[in-house]
Amino acid sequence: MTGRQVTRRLWLGAVVALLAVPGGAMAQDAPTTGWGAPDLQGVWDFRTITPLERPEDLGDKAFLTAEEAAQREQGAVERVETLDTRPAERTEAGGNVGGYNNFWMDQGTNVIGTRRTSLIIDPPNGRLPALTAAGQERARADRGSFTVESPGTYTDLNTYDRCIQGFNAGPPIAPGGYNQNVQIFQTPDHLVMMTEMVHTVRVIPLDGRPPLDGDVRQWSGDSRGHWEGDTLVVETTNFAQKRNWRGSTNGMTLVERFERVDDTTLEYEYTVTDLETWAAPWTVNLPMRLNPEAMFEYACHEGNYSMDAMLAGARVADQRAGQ
Repeated sequence: MTGRQVTRRLWLGAVVALLAVPGGAMAQDAPTTGWGAPDLQGVWDFRTITPLERPEDLGDKAFLTAEEAAQREQGAVERVETLDTRPAERTEAGGNVGGYNNFWMDQGTNVIGTRRTSLIIDPPNGRLPALTAAGQERARADRGSFTVESPGTYTDLNTYDRCIQGFNAGPPIAPGGYNQNVQIFQTPDHLVMMTEMVHTVRVIPLDGRPPLDGDVRQWSGDSRGHWEGDTLVVETTNFAQKRNWRGSTNGMTLVERFERVDDTTLEYEYTVTDLETWAAPWTVNLPMRLNPEAMFEYACHEGNYSMDAMLAGARVADQRAGQ
């Protein structure tokens, strides 16, 4: 992961805006499989410095100019260079030891090629709909190592701390942190998506089989796909409540759309509906770039020493507080 991240930064820094053409405009050049379906296969890189939500100071500004996009990208390159070359700093007792230094981060240096100011395209203001009161409460209850001062057991830590879920692995997929790749495999009857983060694997039937019974809940939900022209539409339900993605409920539904625009671009769009969490559905558009590199291992700490260390540290803190 480490050497590859440096390579990726150099590679991405040399990439120009390949995604400037809106989805579908070059569909006639997109590759197809041996059985005639659009070919969605490959390793797809979804890094971008475009935020999920439009910054409030941009108001109704939905798109950046070419000059504004170039300035943001140059600023991202300069920040990476500054953080990579600054002198090492020793961690002080009582300081923040829960975060990675910049060496581990791999957030990219490019805005999405459409130059949108947010990945959210609906609502039109580019921001998440308001949380319901119940959604706000669930968000506050989503505890992890950065919010729980003294976890009593592993169950006080969230699924990201415990390496059960990856924070950018989805579904749906959203950029964040590092290991921002997904590999797609395809047959006439199935599509398989494997994310680099935590190596989450989704097997999506395309053969028209019925969905699972409503009482069968899964970490990644129950997905079924079908073609609408050259676009693969995947509908997912039956999410497990313990997943608690962004505070959502197990009644959340997800509709994803995949379109191979050209040799190097996969248009990915999804709509989240969970009216018990958000006041309205919301939609993200996230074009992905074909990555010439292979997927790499992602090693997390579940079953290793980190969970024991966090709980042991909490017990020491409890003991000192009692004294």
